[in-house]
Amino acid sequence: MRKKFRGTGTAIVTPFHKEGNIDFRSFEALIEYQIENSVDYIVFLGTTGESVTLSADEQNAVINFAVEMVDKRVPVVIGIGGNSTRSVTDTIQKTSFDGIDAVLSVSPYYNKPQPKGLLYHYKEIGAVCPVPLIIYNVPGRTASNIDSDTTLRIANEVPNVIAVKEASKDLEQCARIIRDKPDDFLVISGNDELTLPFMALGGDGVISVFANAFPKEFAHMVSLCLDNRFADAREIHNQLLPMVQAIYEDGSPSGIKALLGMKGLCKNVVRLPLVKINRSLYMQMSEMLEQMGEVPLSEQ
Repeated sequence: MRKKFRGTGTAIVTPFHKEGNIDFRSFEALIEYQIENSVDYIVFLGTTGESVTLSADEQNAVINFAVEMVDKRVPVVIGIGGNSTRSVTDTIQKTSFDGIDAVLSVSPYYNKPQPKGLLYHYKEIGAVCPVPLIIYNVPGRTASNIDSDTTLRIANEVPNVIAVKEASKDLEQCARIIRDKPDDFLVISGNDELTLPFMALGGDGVISVFANAFPKEFAHMVSLCLDNRFADAREIHNQLLPMVQAIYEDGSPSGIKALLGMKGLCKNVVRLPLVKINRSLYMQMSEMLEQMGEVPLSEQ
């Protein structure tokens, strides 16, 4: 089971029509694009999927659609998280997990829990979750960090927590977790731009935003890292890095949706309070895409 989540997972966007409702036709095409281009698994209803702007009915529709479209060709991970432990456990208990391989659960945001609170939070979730759990540490969004000691306690004390998505951008913290973790515990990068150095430390892969637009290239780079072919991986990393940095410059997932629109994979539409990236950055990204050998479509 744990080996399923080594390599590249795509934190997939939720495509919208211009009117703001979910564009399931584009969603199907984007899912197929990921699978055809060798990603190892797909994460639905994460931050990149704008899950916090989806109603409960929309979230259920996304889950049902994901399971049907993927059809067990790659593992499916769904995001279920929040800053109320009881709400998270209630949601898990009301969810059908047929066709779902794991849950990605972001650490509680806004209320800034103590390390003990984080440990108990994941123990409560682990007690009711029928599939493996991946904890998600992203201090830039949650305003609190799951430090290495707490991550290691969770890894050792919550049996169905199999991995951490580490997006702290603190490579020293990541290195401590990788060094001291249980043998079968996965440490997954949550930062596209740091994936190569992260994996050089012994990381197990990435849950990537950038792979929405360039799944084949990014998955190949990660595969090379897993094979310890870092010189070859570095060439791809250096080629992709300017665009990787660009998609985060004016907010995510606004940046990746702009890039996907240029590539004709979905419309460049996000839900408030997010807005489209600024025009200057859009034009820079369009020029960069052309330099990468693709003809950008006009903004959709």
